[in-house]
Amino acid sequence: MTKDALKRIDAIGSLEELGMGFTLATHDLEIRGAGELLGSGQSGHMQEIGYNLYSELLERAVASLKSGEQIPSERHQGTEINLQSPALLPSDYMPDVHTRLIMYKRIANAPSLQALDDIQVEMIDRFGLLPEQAEALIKTTELKLKATPLKIRKINFGAQGGYILFDEQGTIEPLKIVNLIQMQPSHYKLDGQNKLQLLLELPSFSERCQALETLLVELSR
Repeated sequence: MTKDALKRIDAIGSLEELGMGFTLATHDLEIRGAGELLGSGQSGHMQEIGYNLYSELLERAVASLKSGEQIPSERHQGTEINLQSPALLPSDYMPDVHTRLIMYKRIANAPSLQALDDIQVEMIDRFGLLPEQAEALIKTTELKLKATPLKIRKINFGAQGGYILFDEQGTIEPLKIVNLIQMQPSHYKLDGQNKLQLLLELPSFSERCQALETLLVELSR
């Protein structure tokens, strides 16, 4: 058996009193690792999709269960973007957890670039100039708002390159992608029908953002 399995058996064996389920759940959380709910050190599914999308999906799932509706298995809810850089509201910038949760939700649900800009202005007015991680959160959300109308499912872009995954019923003309690859074969490569490989090696977050901005403009023309 694995070490985690042995730890769980030991935890179960140590429970002799009635109503010790909470203690068992706590032991299990310690074994699995909880991660940081509002920080960069996250784990499990939250680490894979990011706090914004995780909380949004969780809220929808809870609402569906309360109303008796079936939880949709697959639904386009906007582009998922991972630029492999911390994008969050630091606790030393916004100390109150409740305030951070509300602000995370407002940023994730911003319906337009103007609405997102208004949130940014409000945060600067209330808490001061944005730290680097908060700027990254705003910029990532901005890119999401620009990529979603193009029916881009996912963007994963790190220092060593990445990829863009298009929706099967996308709005981008295939000819645009073909022309892009022909014009810049050292930057882009098609991987299957819906995946565009990004061959750019850009170590800084700002460089990756600028490259994506330019690419999204090209694809939206």
